[in-house]
Amino acid sequence: CETCSEEEAKYRCPRCMKYSCSLLCVKKHKLTLNCNGIRDKTAFVSVNEFTDLNLLSDYRFLEDVGRTADAAARDVSVHRPTTNKFINYLRNRARRHNINLKTLPIGFTKRKENSTIFNKKEQKFYWHLKLVFPHSHAEYTLKRVPEDRTLTDILKPYIDPGESDPVVCQRLKIYTMSAHSDVRILMKIENRRQNSTRYHELDASRSLLDNLKDKVIIEYPTLFVVLKTLKNDMVVLGQ
Repeated sequence: CETCSEEEAKYRCPRCMKYSCSLLCVKKHKLTLNCNGIRDKTAFVSVNEFTDLNLLSDYRFLEDVGRTADAAARDVSVHRPTTNKFINYLRNRARRHNINLKTLPIGFTKRKENSTIFNKKEQKFYWHLKLVFPHSHAEYTLKRVPEDRTLTDILKPYIDPGESDPVVCQRLKIYTMSAHSDVRILMKIENRRQNSTRYHELDASRSLLDNLKDKVIIEYPTLFVVLKTLKNDMVVLGQ
């Protein structure tokens, strides 16, 4: 036994190949070597050491991969239906909330990446959402954001120093160091001429659904987070 060096070894770890004499020593070696005891199916084996057992192991590994890939292809949560029936259903549900939801033809990037769904059981939207921080040249994509979350809560993991990830916080430093009252959330007004681009200013204290009402959305909302004290070329409707 390579753990206690006292008893005759009875077991060999499939992961690290260490010999053990008992269940106690098996547990000790896992703890000491931080070993999970699971055989590494992708571990390198030299040609000189390659046997029929290794060949059989590789064959079974490829079979497992094939089954996993096939299961993923059948998973409806990964591959949502993109039929006209599904798209029309989303549009109709959005229309009930006074949201003019427009979709692009299949093949467009925004159509492919859109993960917005309507949960029938909960009777609410879970939106695909893109956040753009122009002053930091950063973009983040959020999936399945519930419609009843306020914009303040949505932005907390990004611009709140106490809740944001250290990497994100560093990248968005100019935002995290600014006062919350200085933050403005804008959304582009669709169906306007290119030379007359305007933006809606959204209310951070209200829910995502409330902010999307009476607006045109192409596939999913894109929110621009800007700071009042910094110059930007985004003109808010009415200015």
